[in-house]
Amino acid sequence: MNAAVMTRGLAQKSFGDTALKAAARFWFAVAIVGQWIFAFYVASFYGGSALRGNFAAWNKTLGHGYVAGDTIGNSALAGHLLFAVAVTFAGALQLVPQIRARFPAFHRWNGRIFVVIAFAQGIDGLYLALSGRNLVGGVAERIAVDINAGLIMLCAAMAWRAARARDFATHRRWALRLFLVANGVWFFRLGLMFWLLVNQGPVGFDPTAFTGPFITFLAFAQYLLPLAVLEVYLRAQARGSAPSRIATAAGLSALTIMMAIGIFSASTGMWLPRIKAAYDGRTSIAETLSATVASSGVDAAATQYHELKSAGRANYNFDEDELNALGYQLLRTNKFKEAIRILQLNVEAYPQSSNVYDSLGEAYMDDGDKAQSIANYRKSLQLNPNNGNAVKMLKNLDAP
Repeated sequence: MNAAVMTRGLAQKSFGDTALKAAARFWFAVAIVGQWIFAFYVASFYGGSALRGNFAAWNKTLGHGYVAGDTIGNSALAGHLLFAVAVTFAGALQLVPQIRARFPAFHRWNGRIFVVIAFAQGIDGLYLALSGRNLVGGVAERIAVDINAGLIMLCAAMAWRAARARDFATHRRWALRLFLVANGVWFFRLGLMFWLLVNQGPVGFDPTAFTGPFITFLAFAQYLLPLAVLEVYLRAQARGSAPSRIATAAGLSALTIMMAIGIFSASTGMWLPRIKAAYDGRTSIAETLSATVASSGVDAAATQYHELKSAGRANYNFDEDELNALGYQLLRTNKFKEAIRILQLNVEAYPQSSNVYDSLGEAYMDDGDKAQSIANYRKSLQLNPNNGNAVKMLKNLDAP
């Protein structure tokens, strides 16, 4: 082999090594930003509601988040949310090489905490799945949740075992796997928001029942896809050729960009608005009306809304997303008539908002009123010609 060929080979190998390391750092940086936004959201929204004693607020985002009288189930869910925050922060710190090198004692103790909490998270998640609490979808989705919980416990046990045996190479691989499977719910949200953004609305699943081929795919992909990517990365890092490392780096970078888009969509569409709401000192009109709907019916809630708004009660939050959230909360429990009435109030309050007509159109569609659904989707599209979801819904409704 001549010198020129050897030089090109070494240069290609060096470039492959550099590209793979850069791609991994890029993924880690983007993931940590997204995970810590998510953790701050969970701590702010769910933790803040719990500190105020307003556990019913959990039902804004979780179909069966809080169930009155179910002390064990509610405690399990609270623990699961707490574990999610702890795992996110502790797991991220474990992956920072500077911390591992400069503060080995902290790395060891934080690692122990991370593994123990992750294992407890797996047990808690399995209990929630088997008890039917806070689950959406069909049988396949529930099986996917059970498998995820089992993988969390398996990876936690194997990471602990390898660390005890001082087999740090094996420990690192299992710890990385644990980090990924413990964040399966986070990956699910990113995948869902990326899909909704790209398709401009729900495609491949029913948004109310939250079932369909895409949801089934995502339920398994939320942990199987990250695990598969990790295995490709580890193989390329350990014994991959220069071309394979370059290809792996390119693929990982592309997936990281998709992940960043999902983080942006989830942050702007879900997490940041709810973080803002968590620190809003005003009383939630959605929570107020929700209690009235449950105790006195939706007509009484509509009267209460008009009375409070006419009185100019500045201490109440009358923002558009308040009634929209309550409307969808009612839709998730199949209270279609109540949801329609609440969303009608939102249309009255925000007649120039395309989104409120879109939501009302969905409620009418779920209630089986095709004519009203078409009329509201058309109004939504008139106010916002770029509303891709309205276009698709009208097509599904066979509207001319």
